[in-house]
Amino acid sequence: MAIGDWAIWSLPRRALFYVLAVDLLALGVAALTTYVTWLRPHPHWQIDWPAFAMLAIASVLHLEFASGIERVRHRKESTAYTDLKSLWVFAGLLLLPLSLAIALAVLAYTYVSIRGFSHGVIFRKVFSAATFVLASAAAFAVLRLGGLTEVPRLPTGWSSLLVVLGAVALWWAVNFALIVHAIVLSSGTTYRAAAGDMSNQVVVLAGLGLGVAVAAVQSSYPWVVPVVMVTVLALHRDLLLPQFRQAAGVDVKTGLATPAHWAVALPAELARADLLRNTVGLLLLDLDHFKRINDEFGHPVGDRTLRAVADCLRSEVREGDLVARIGGDELAVLLPNTDGVELMEIAERVRLALAALVVPVADGGEVINGVPASIGIAVYPEVATTTDQLIVAADNALLTAKRSGRNMIITAAPAS
Repeated sequence: MAIGDWAIWSLPRRALFYVLAVDLLALGVAALTTYVTWLRPHPHWQIDWPAFAMLAIASVLHLEFASGIERVRHRKESTAYTDLKSLWVFAGLLLLPLSLAIALAVLAYTYVSIRGFSHGVIFRKVFSAATFVLASAAAFAVLRLGGLTEVPRLPTGWSSLLVVLGAVALWWAVNFALIVHAIVLSSGTTYRAAAGDMSNQVVVLAGLGLGVAVAAVQSSYPWVVPVVMVTVLALHRDLLLPQFRQAAGVDVKTGLATPAHWAVALPAELARADLLRNTVGLLLLDLDHFKRINDEFGHPVGDRTLRAVADCLRSEVREGDLVARIGGDELAVLLPNTDGVELMEIAERVRLALAALVVPVADGGEVINGVPASIGIAVYPEVATTTDQLIVAADNALLTAKRSGRNMIITAAPAS
């Protein structure tokens, strides 16, 4: 493939400059640490080659045995990626010169690329490796400033434990911030949406904590590391199981619920409403003339517009409401414990926000001013007594809104 055909050039200009800047900075850090370790006269680093070999082998075996899990995660995730490669890299940071910890990160991403465990394009893997390099350099600086200058940099008391924990926190913060900002620049989404569910980041912190434990075991009882690996693989699966369940119900383009998740959630919520004698609001939206955006600006801009609409919807509805993408430009909101008056207020708020939504087309300043929508609303059990009846009532109201001039809200009539 010619250089001009590389996928990286399809990024928006600001995202392209940012990704290249991070990559170049990481390359500079790697070059500098290589010089300090290997090329500077009279290097003073103590190199524990068995530790490097053990961590490298463990990293590759971990990736190999967890390949099935990782293929699923890479296909499903559309927000900040929760990456357990950090485990072995951080262990290396505590046991080895920074240059060899960086080498572990490069090795892991190279192996993933060669084996094809993920479906992302190469520049994303390079960028992810670069964030590992910069996060490791930041954590290394904390360790050095905290007095842990010689390997192994393991805690031996409360003060050194705080230093190591500080390094863990900074490693996570740098890596997370770099990735989230890249997602925002490349997709046009908000920082909140790009960050995803912050509870998922517990997985990363757990991995870094395991890295400290692996380093301690490797330093004192290296032959116990294979036993630790079995535990790591089990934790890898169990820690990520909630993510699988969540990812299976998340639309990749928008981060909203999928039609399959929606089809399960709606009847479940109606059953819950029957039990508690509550009402449930249903809001169906169809973006007006959305096809024109795809035809005039192209599908990448159309996808960006869908993400902006999704973010707008999430910001206008309540915390416990479920927003789903049920078709190309068809969206739905499930609003538990909502009466007709409150449902109309929320729908009107959504309508006005979408009509005022501004979506950048390109870095040149061109924008899409407003993405209006026709909206049909219905309240259970006022207009229906079953799931299908409720959907039909809201859908008929939506069709009426479209036929009546679009960019309006129609309320389904109560059941007779």
